[in-house]
This record gives sequence, C-alpha cells and structure tokens, in this order.
Amino acid sequence: MPLKHADISDKQVQIGLAGWGDHDGIYPPGTKTGDKLKEYGRRFPIVELDSSFYAIPTPERMQKWSEQTPDSFGFIVKAYQGMTGHTRGKIPFPDARSMFEAFRESAEALQAEGKLRAVLFQYPPWFDCDRKNVEVLRRTRQWMDGLPLALEFRHQSWFAGEMREKTLAFMREEGWIHSVCDEPQAGEGSIPPVLAPTREDFTLVRLHGRNAEGWQSGGQPNWREVRYLYRYDERELSEWKANIMALLESTRTCWIVFNNNSGGDAADNAMQLMRLFGLDVPALPPDQLSLFDEA
Repeated sequence: MPLKHADISDKQVQIGLAGWGDHDGIYPPGTKTGDKLKEYGRRFPIVELDSSFYAIPTPERMQKWSEQTPDSFGFIVKAYQGMTGHTRGKIPFPDARSMFEAFRESAEALQAEGKLRAVLFQYPPWFDCDRKNVEVLRRTRQWMDGLPLALEFRHQSWFAGEMREKTLAFMREEGWIHSVCDEPQAGEGSIPPVLAPTREDFTLVRLHGRNAEGWQSGGQPNWREVRYLYRYDERELSEWKANIMALLESTRTCWIVFNNNSGGDAADNAMQLMRLFGLDVPALPPDQLSLFDEA
C-alpha cells in the first residue's frame, strides 16, 4: 500500500548535503572552518563525506568528526578514488589490498560510533559492464565485508536493456545499497534514475543537478565549479518527492544527498524538499534568512 504524506518521518526520509564546508548560507557569519560540522549537525541528519575521495582520513580524524556530531547523526563516506579506478596514476600504497585495509580501518572508526551509514563506491564513466568489472565488484565486497556499501554507476551499459534486471539482481545478491542518481543525460557516461531498491532497509538517492554542458567539462581547469552548477525548481523537486515515495514502498529508509554545490544551491534545495515532505526545516541564522528568501 503506498505511503501517505502523514506516514513520512525523519527516520524514513533523511536529507543532507555533500560535504559541510561549501554551504556558507546555513552558518552564522564568521563561523570558523573547524566549527562548521558541529553547526551542520544541528541542521541536517546526514552528510556525505567527500573529502575521503581525495585522501583516506585517519581513524583519529574520523573519531574527531564523530565527536562533533549528535548521537543520531550519520555519515555516508565516499570511497577513496584509488579504490574505484578514478586515479590513473600511481596510488600512494604498496598494493591494492593495503589501500583497502587503510580505508577500512578509517571507516570502522565511524562504524564503532554507530555513525557510518554507508561507504559509497561511485565508479567512473569508463567502468562499463563487463566480466572483469563484475569481478572487481565481487572483490571489493569481499574486502569490505562487514561494512554497509552503496554502489553508483555512471556507464549506461549496467542498466541497458536486459542488463538492468541482471545488474539489480547482482546488487541484491551481493548486498549492495543502490545509489539512485539524478544527473544530466549526456551520453553513455551518465545513467537515468533507476527507481529500484536493492535492499529492504536502505536506499541512497544522490541529486547531482542537470547541467549537461557542465557535466562534460571534466579536464577543464574549472570543471569542479561548473559541473554541479544547477538549481532544482519546485516542479523537479516534486517529481523527486514522488520518486522517493515510490522507493519507500519497498525500502524502509531513503537517504537523499544534494550534490549541486557549485552555485550554493544544495542547501536551499534540500530545505525545499524537506518542506515538501513535511519535515522539520533547519533554522537558519537570522542574518542568513533573507539570502534564502530571495532565492
């Protein structure tokens, strides 16, 4: 039976942002960098830790971040780029196994505090659907056994034609949390939303924006500034509310992460979606209210 609006709670739908450093509009003016996570944790229940994509944090760093957040807070930790094939050069580890072990030790520090929601393995556009890459996923699942893992593809071949159901069946069998994404439709290196949970407990939704031109800007000096430059309008967010409601018919909890950070739109869009779901919207500092009211 479909969920009714009144059935939604913050335990079923948890909305957050990618990172906590790029959202100045939600913090009191003058907030120090080291205090932003604590302030963020007062406003949102989850965050995507994306700095771990660029360097594996130490367990001590993870512990410190955990201490700055409420007991109920959760981290979705993005897997290090060397673990997903994004790094084309030499990785700073003697071998792949030691790299995975270092990351695992880091993630387990959050898991021990009850704050690890998932480790997100987002694979690059050139990671296509073939036997070799299926074995990569199996090995990754084995090496990360005991940790909750989320999986996001970028190459269309994983969901093209009859491979759609085969890929979803594989993810269910291996225990992967499906990371459903909204992104520009810009060729075989992007996929449409595949609204199919692979676990009954959790599904991740990541909203990257729909800037097709910026999506193709990889390699340009300012690509990080333009790739996620997009603001969802009310109609698009209403469509995603309906999508999430459909997902919740076969999964208990949806985490929604806004990754459209380039223009400072993620926080405002997240609060818009919270309002659509009837969830408590974070209280903004008085000096920031007009900024969001005029948006």
